[in-house]
Order: sequence, then C-alpha cells, then structure tokens
Amino acid sequence: MAMRNFHISLPEEVYVALRARAERMKRPAKSVAREAIESWLQHCRKASRHQAISEFAKNFAGTEFDLDTQLEAAGAEHVAGANRNTS
Repeated sequence: MAMRNFHISLPEEVYVALRARAERMKRPAKSVAREAIESWLQHCRKASRHQAISEFAKNFAGTEFDLDTQLEAAGAEHVAGANRNTS
C-alpha cells in the first residue's frame, strides 16, 4: 500500500497523551496515530452505512420494497423456535 505524508498540528494535551500511549505500547507514535485515524474512519463508514439503511427502511416501510413477508414470517418462526429451545 502506498503511504502519503500528512502533517497535522496537535494541541499539547493530545500530543502528550499520544506520546505516552505510544510509549506504554512500545510503538512509534505515528503508528498509534495512524491506527486511531483508520479506526475513526472505519467507524464513520459504518455509521454512514447504518444511517443510509435506516433512512431506506423509514422511506420504504409498507411499500413493495419493504421486507418480504414470507422471509419475515420465516425469521419470526426461527426466533420463536430458538427461544423455546433455550427455555
């Protein structure tokens, strides 16, 4: 994977916390920062996907694009059966 440099200024408090965390982990601070940014971006992608699915569900509830009734019934039966088996 190609790497690009990206320089940012950090508030002193954030910088000190990052350096301390990296030292405790015995890892370079830039690696810890990179992983934190990657994790945040992944969280943003998941949140965006969740929002899109939620909006779709709200907009198309009760239409032909709503959940297939046979599939919904089969799922409900499966859950009910699973609940009986665990009781």
